[in-house]
Amino acid sequence: MTASAGDDRMPDRLTIGTFARAAGLSAKALRLYAELELLVPASVDPVTGYRFYTAGQLERARLVAWLRRLGMPLAQIRLVCDLEPGLASREIAGFWARVEADVAERRELARTLVEELARQGAAGSGVVNLVVDGRVSSSVRGFFVDHAARTDVGLVRESNQDAAWSGERLLVVADGFGTRGAPASAGAVRALRLLESGPPPGAGVQPADLINAMQDALLDAVHEVNAGIGRLPRGGHDVPAGTTLTALLWTGSGLALAHIGDSRAYVLRDGVLSQITHDHSVVQFMVDSGRLSPEEARSHPQRSLLTRALDGSADPRVDISLHQVRAGERYLLCSDGLTSVVSPGRVRDVLLRTTDAATAATALIDTAHEAGAPDNVSCVVADIHESLR
Repeated sequence: MTASAGDDRMPDRLTIGTFARAAGLSAKALRLYAELELLVPASVDPVTGYRFYTAGQLERARLVAWLRRLGMPLAQIRLVCDLEPGLASREIAGFWARVEADVAERRELARTLVEELARQGAAGSGVVNLVVDGRVSSSVRGFFVDHAARTDVGLVRESNQDAAWSGERLLVVADGFGTRGAPASAGAVRALRLLESGPPPGAGVQPADLINAMQDALLDAVHEVNAGIGRLPRGGHDVPAGTTLTALLWTGSGLALAHIGDSRAYVLRDGVLSQITHDHSVVQFMVDSGRLSPEEARSHPQRSLLTRALDGSADPRVDISLHQVRAGERYLLCSDGLTSVVSPGRVRDVLLRTTDAATAATALIDTAHEAGAPDNVSCVVADIHESLR
């Protein structure tokens, strides 16, 4: 039969079933993408409601199918599909870099869990206080932790919106922003400090259960912080406010890390300083997607803009990871008031030449002052030593 004008079987009018097969998508997916205006039909029959597509839409449809197989969110797929090919390729590269970072984090979590499960037969011990050279430290199953926290207003700001804490089980840095930044960061630290009064690590708990309990406790505390920020009075001004949060919680033979925002956590191991958090900021996104180099990011005018923070939103996306602890390691938590003016190499030099946590934290604040300290500066340092017992 010869197709006539308006016939649904003409090559430039494809039924949803034919188009789905050609694009590698299901009809159900096409209906969803139409509702989201990601892939709108070329026409819809007003009587039957049948949807028709054109062959010219296949290229976009196939791109959508490939990106969905990569696991890209629909909102980002819409952005990529509307970009010219060069920018689209950089956007996809940046997305995949973040996927690989997430996979690496989960790989570390799996490795830690496997090691802990393998040691389930070993008895856990609790946390006891030790006094070492006049400093209160924490003993954590074979280790004791010498820790110190320092926070400073800097040389330019009139007030300090940072908050920092180091305790027997917990290290925290929070960097507030907006007109209510100071109570937000203080509330974040105050809520997480409740974890200090919980059961000691390893006390009658299997290692695998302990890992889950610590993660749940961190997440519960972080969500409580977020709810508190949402309840803070706005003082008549509808100005965004909130805080970053980076916290380490000791879990027996390791530590749990909770992170959101652009404060950072580092570990100094065998003379090598490694960042163990990933900034949730506009410039970090641009670095991940290849638009900026790390050096350019440090001086970029948008370096303080965050993509994630505790700001009263209903469901903050907080990174949670687990890390093994080794004797001889030094951990640093800091606000961006340090890292925006002091290079990682300089931070490493300070950490290497200082002998104890309190001296290291003070020296880092002093180094930020030498660089102008245009922002508040907070540092928490913890040294892992073999237990004396």
